[in-house]
Amino acid sequence: MLSRRDEVLCGVLAVILCGAFFLQGFFASRHKSPTNDEPVHIVSGAAYISTRTIVANPQHPPLMKELAGLSLALFGIRLHDAANRPAGWEWIVAQPFLIINGVGHALIRARLPLLLTSTLLGLTIYWWGRNLAGAWAGLAALFLFAFDPTMLGHSYLVTTDMGVAAMSLLFLVTLHRYTRKPGIGRLCAAGVALGLGLCAKFSGIFLLPIAAVLLAANVFWPEPSPDKALEGATRSRGTRARLVTAMTALLGMIAVALVIVQILYFSARGPQLYLHGLSRVNADHDPGTLHYLAGQLKPRFASYFVVAWLVKEPIATLALALAGTWIVLRQHSISRLSKLFLFLPPAVFVLACMVLADDLGLRYAIPAMPFAYLAGGIALATLWRGGALPRTLAIGACAWIGIAADGIYPDHLSYFNEAACLPGHANRIGWDGGSRCGPDWLADSNVDWGQSLPALKIWLDRHDPQQTIRLSYFGSFPPSAYGIHARDAKDFLWQRPAHGLFAISGSNLADLFAQGQIDWLRDEPAAVVGHAYYIYDLGPDPASPRGSGK
Repeated sequence: MLSRRDEVLCGVLAVILCGAFFLQGFFASRHKSPTNDEPVHIVSGAAYISTRTIVANPQHPPLMKELAGLSLALFGIRLHDAANRPAGWEWIVAQPFLIINGVGHALIRARLPLLLTSTLLGLTIYWWGRNLAGAWAGLAALFLFAFDPTMLGHSYLVTTDMGVAAMSLLFLVTLHRYTRKPGIGRLCAAGVALGLGLCAKFSGIFLLPIAAVLLAANVFWPEPSPDKALEGATRSRGTRARLVTAMTALLGMIAVALVIVQILYFSARGPQLYLHGLSRVNADHDPGTLHYLAGQLKPRFASYFVVAWLVKEPIATLALALAGTWIVLRQHSISRLSKLFLFLPPAVFVLACMVLADDLGLRYAIPAMPFAYLAGGIALATLWRGGALPRTLAIGACAWIGIAADGIYPDHLSYFNEAACLPGHANRIGWDGGSRCGPDWLADSNVDWGQSLPALKIWLDRHDPQQTIRLSYFGSFPPSAYGIHARDAKDFLWQRPAHGLFAISGSNLADLFAQGQIDWLRDEPAAVVGHAYYIYDLGPDPASPRGSGK
């Protein structure tokens, strides 16, 4: 047992770590342009708040978009005349809406509540880790989260991935509290969290079977209750009666969740609208689309999310998570039900990704990742309680993770660990890990999601003020909004040009690698800008002002 002083110290340190996470995300977000999905989410949220109706983008539930729209409204940025528009209008209006309101000005305000939601995820990790294995384990788990490049890279984005992770973990924590001491208040709290999870992203629907299994498991492996009289009365009832009670509790949580769905959909028809949106998930999916992994293009890779996790998480975090899993499985002080709470949800989320999600980014597996930090936190706390050598290993692991976050800042989205460069480019390993080798492994939101236009603009102003660059761009937001007036590079890439300055998106570079016949792009780039644009300088055109020296 920790002393009262140590408990307070851990609480203070948890607040500091959450503050560090928030500040890293906040200042990084100021350097980042909208990612592919953000403009549509932002303008849809603004429309929801303006009309109190779900008038756009029904293929994603509304919660995260509403938070962004509400924040914009509080800062005086509103969307007018959003009602009675034709279907799909949000895709046309999204970019002009941000440009008219000032991209940076609108973006930082829309992102603020998403960053706060991500910080809530950190607090929830600490809370659960503290209850599971003590305050120091919770604090260690929070540290792994607070300096994780993937979490930081997605922390502020107006998308649904971090939101569903936060609300899912919040639901599981409240569900775990209910299993320890059932009551109407705790049942309602779990129901509210379930409703928020459902409305954060449609993958929240997997919380329902997870909850059913966990509540049923509680019948056979009940958690020790602080109320011994209640525990005795509960155990005296038959197994069938307790199963009926557990499923009745789940139905009660679902009933509360449906009320939350109605509120967030601004309609008593909210559940119906939710199911309609759920039916549209992947409705526009092209079965012929090929995805990229380690130099290959295929419709689907069975190992995609496992490989992505292994190359995009800091190696120290991976080692701690695996060691923590082994410790938890062997530890008798953690109940079987708590172990099931720790391992079942990530298994379901990862399996759902492998079967249902497109191979577009590790971001789809973000709801599973907090459980790795919880296991890793237990391992880190165990090392810290050991002798001199284990404590030295713990300090080294923390330093490794801190260096990863600092070395990649503010380009967290593009982080890869050192193993990404080991097969053939060990010389590219640096303070940013193996991030320069990212396109060798993954594409899309893992390397470049359109987020580094400001960095490219700064580089151009310093190295090519006359803007003669040719750009292979992967993104939806126009580079011209940032003052980048480059020409399209796509017609010049299949054979080595005689001259020119080229900026190739890391995502497009990966696809070009997979298609072959572009060996000149495998040369060492002149620069890597924002960890997203690979610069190739083949010399100036003698006829251009840059080449003639005019």
